[in-house]
Amino acid sequence: MKEFLRDALKLELSDSKTLITHATTQAARFLGYEVRVQRSDTKLTGPRRSASGIVGLYVPHDVIRQRSARYMSGGKPTHRGVLLHDSDFSIVAAYQAEYRGLVQYYLLAQDVGRLHRLRWVMETSMLKTLASKHKSTVTRMARKYRAMIDKEAGPRRCFEVKVERTGEKKPLVARFGGIPLTRKRTAVITDRMPVTPNQIKTAELVKRLLADACEMCGSSNQVEVHHVRKLADVKQTGRAERPVWVKLMAMRLRKTLVVCRSCHEDIHAGRAASSTRKRSLESGVLGN
Repeated sequence: MKEFLRDALKLELSDSKTLITHATTQAARFLGYEVRVQRSDTKLTGPRRSASGIVGLYVPHDVIRQRSARYMSGGKPTHRGVLLHDSDFSIVAAYQAEYRGLVQYYLLAQDVGRLHRLRWVMETSMLKTLASKHKSTVTRMARKYRAMIDKEAGPRRCFEVKVERTGEKKPLVARFGGIPLTRKRTAVITDRMPVTPNQIKTAELVKRLLADACEMCGSSNQVEVHHVRKLADVKQTGRAERPVWVKLMAMRLRKTLVVCRSCHEDIHAGRAASSTRKRSLESGVLGN
């Protein structure tokens, strides 16, 4: 095989990365899957043992273990402190994005159903995060956001958060779960970039934009986004009184601020520290 690859295909094997695996007793790892040959003396199609000799793809045990560890502490699912200051919508959306990406990648696996363990860990971690945010309990959070959705495979239990919008716009829906863990032989794998904390914050920015309101004065006139290069620029200590927009960005740990055209112009002109906007901030008009 090595000679064929070298002479016919002009490919060189890396000796340190190349090994021969006994296909029926061992598994080869390729692109995150375990690859091995199935063997079964009981599964028959007519006189033939239809499963024997068929190559199968499987979810590696260590993938489930490592993924679950991200949401656990002391051997139990735990909350994620980095999400506590986000909205319920963003928390559920972040968990679902991470879970959906992994499930869709392993839809070709024979034992994709083994991801039920990971789903339970992530679901419990999500509910604990919501409970910690609201100083409540997991049971109350589960009761509040539990929902049923219809899928081709039948009704599925999930958790969802809805954000109503004005006018005739449909509500925004963030949903965790509801994905059938059933193998799809014709699934097309889309290898996307993993979800990072920065992407979670971007999703939160989308929600803030959809609110269509200035986070400084509450106006909905020509809503825009003000950016800074890095948070360190707005979190400097030991300098003169900081304007309201700087305090907001430092408090929220975000490099973006949704503002109206008037406030945006004031920020760039150095006029965004008026007492009117400070009073709005103190009175709670700006929200959380």
